[in-house]
Amino acid sequence: MNLSEKKTQALTNEERVALVQRQRRQLRNRDLVLAVSGVVLFFVIWEVLSVTKLVDAKYISEPVQIFQLFITKLSDPNPDGAVLAVNIWSSLQVALCGFGLAVVIGVPLGWLMGWYRGFDSFMRPIFEIIRPIPPVSWIPLTIVWMGIGLQAKAFIVFFAAFVPCLINSYTGIRQTKEVLKNVGKTFGASYFTVFWKVGIPSSMTMTFAGIKVAIGNAWATLVAAEMLASSSGLGYMILMGRSYGRVDIVILGIVVIGVIGVIITALINLLENKILGWKKL
Repeated sequence: MNLSEKKTQALTNEERVALVQRQRRQLRNRDLVLAVSGVVLFFVIWEVLSVTKLVDAKYISEPVQIFQLFITKLSDPNPDGAVLAVNIWSSLQVALCGFGLAVVIGVPLGWLMGWYRGFDSFMRPIFEIIRPIPPVSWIPLTIVWMGIGLQAKAFIVFFAAFVPCLINSYTGIRQTKEVLKNVGKTFGASYFTVFWKVGIPSSMTMTFAGIKVAIGNAWATLVAAEMLASSSGLGYMILMGRSYGRVDIVILGIVVIGVIGVIITALINLLENKILGWKKL
């Protein structure tokens, strides 16, 4: 192959890469447009139902009213006794503490149980006893043991997030292909080295799926815990809105929880893309 042919081949490869990148940008732009369109359509339907009175005003508030309440709640502590920022921070502290602890403990534990058969046999009976217990059933005991402070609510959230973290990391590492294990052994790697450099990387997709499920469970359980025993937080704000017959307060709390959940999930997706970027090569 002469020099001109090599240049032509190199140019063709560059064009091919540029084409793939352009197609990916187009797909991302299309997905963004569809996502925004879906959100806009949701709010349009909501507004139509409110304005046309197809749904009674005591059951649903207009989106504009919710936005106005959001602005007001930034500085007005009524009716629950705390401004919105305080409620958000209170819930975030609990959710992230419990969720973070579940990830730190649940993910490595799932990897170890999935990789080491003896450890799995030792831990599985204990886990199978704990797994079916609903997280909210721990609330009465937790209140007796720890009161209603940050530690108590974080403990309840931990149980909700722990199970999906462990199960998904366990399943992911169990699905490691035998051929990959054998390659590592062929090159003289120890069993632990194969676990660290082959098993864990191959399990990351399932592990991140479990983490995303866990953050949803964490928020759901947190709201339940705050509605039962708390003095601040988004769940407590929703409870006070129900007590005072303020549907707008309830809807605002739900919307804020949803938005925070979207932001946290987006951050997890960014971390996943950074860690698993090698899969796209």
